[in-house]
Amino acid sequence: MTTFPTAPLAALTLVVGYLVADISGVRALGGVVLVGGVGVCALQWRRRVGVGRTLLLVGVFLALFVGSHLLALAVGAWPSVLTVAAAMWAVGFVVADRERAPDPDARRAPATRR
Repeated sequence: MTTFPTAPLAALTLVVGYLVADISGVRALGGVVLVGGVGVCALQWRRRVGVGRTLLLVGVFLALFVGSHLLALAVGAWPSVLTVAAAMWAVGFVVADRERAPDPDARRAPATRR
């Protein structure tokens, strides 16, 4: 399975999920986008950072989704969606996508000159 940055996908899932629900007028279609996007991310997260952090990231995604509804009451729908998408991008990057320091035991011996 190919690995890819999940932070942008998770953020884009929130934006596209809202866009689909708004344009179609069918909230369930937006929900399908959300479930599909977070599902793809969760598969990558599990491989990359394990079950515990995957559950954390899925929980953050769901909390931000719920929070976007509350925030929308104060600032409007699109500003709310974009704000929570940016937050998801940041959390996803820090927890799952940021380059990890290499394992010191996995280093190869430096090449010697002849």
